[in-house]
Amino acid sequence: MEDTKKIFAKIDSYKDFVVDVQTKMIACPAVSPHAGGDGETAKAEYLLALLKTMKFDEVFVINAKDPKSKTGVRPNIVAKYYGQNKQKTLWVMAHMDIVPPGDLKLWKTDPFKAVVKGDKIYGRGSEDNQQGLVSGLLTVKAFMDLGIRPPVNYALLLNADEEIGSIYGIVDILKHHGKTFSKEDSFLVPDGGNPQGTMVEIAEKNMLWVKFTVQGKQTHASMPKAGINANRVASHLIVRLEELTKIFNKKNTLFAPESASTFEPTKREANVPNVNTIPGTDVFYLDCRVLPCYNNEDVLKEITRIVKGVEKQFKVKVKIELEQCESSKPTDKKAPLVGAVIKAAKAVYKNQPKAMGVGGGTVAAYLRNKGYSAVVFSKLDDMAHQPNEYSSIKNTLGDAKVFALVALELK
Repeated sequence: MEDTKKIFAKIDSYKDFVVDVQTKMIACPAVSPHAGGDGETAKAEYLLALLKTMKFDEVFVINAKDPKSKTGVRPNIVAKYYGQNKQKTLWVMAHMDIVPPGDLKLWKTDPFKAVVKGDKIYGRGSEDNQQGLVSGLLTVKAFMDLGIRPPVNYALLLNADEEIGSIYGIVDILKHHGKTFSKEDSFLVPDGGNPQGTMVEIAEKNMLWVKFTVQGKQTHASMPKAGINANRVASHLIVRLEELTKIFNKKNTLFAPESASTFEPTKREANVPNVNTIPGTDVFYLDCRVLPCYNNEDVLKEITRIVKGVEKQFKVKVKIELEQCESSKPTDKKAPLVGAVIKAAKAVYKNQPKAMGVGGGTVAAYLRNKGYSAVVFSKLDDMAHQPNEYSSIKNTLGDAKVFALVALELK
């Protein structure tokens, strides 16, 4: 208890440090080279220099080869502070890359120049994911400054490429540098949450994005019998695909309020540019978020069955292509990490946190699929990807306290 009070007081003394680190990171626009940016190199160089001034026992970089990067690589940083048991590690995993600022007219400040107004630090990347990164850093800084060694190792894993698929981040590390982790390790990912700090995310729905290309026959709109209207056929197919909700109809309250699998038609590509032409081709997409109790392969079989029925009825061809197909195993509710995060969040924020599932995808899925316990947690104002993005200093300090309690709880 005495250690906890000292740690909390030390973390509360770091407000100026939070502003300084955020200011320097915001000034390093870590936009992916696959999205027109220069990547994480400048930010990684700053962070690496900062980490080397601290009392970490190990600091090193894992470079993932990326021909689109000016340096030819994308950096991933590992910084480890040894615990009493060096065989197990609690990893706090945050990402360095950010999304582009978007329409600059919507910003009230320069997105790459930090502006502090009260509790808020404005700038692109300030919340996504620099708030979590700084929280993870504050926790270990407090341990170091107070001379505390936690029960297990405490390590920061600062990744590249989270915003565009993690190919040059955690995916590359797991594939080529898997020995960085031990089977007993657990992962805390501060890259998702809610404003109340009650979401302890332990599961994700499977993600399946399907592209449909309906090939009919183009003709003049005044002579529809001379062609086959791909637009009309695609519309029929979209309605038929609602059958999926009846076939895959189980519910899981872990994912409330979207407790069932969802199958939503979303993007539709332009077909013909003029009103008086019946389109011969129509392209649309289906976004499927499937409960983990189902397999994406079974969903695809049903989609194929429905498509064949439409092809036969309208005498067309429909091409099915997968844009994304990811499955995610859940973290066991009874895993020590889950209980530790719930207990810590409740102690710090005086709330009622609970284990939950989400429809969106996070990097935790890659870890869970490899058998690691992973929890996504942070107290966020949900400003990610928005104009005038900001992070909360109070939330940054609060989450650092949560991480400290989790680190002290794990054995």
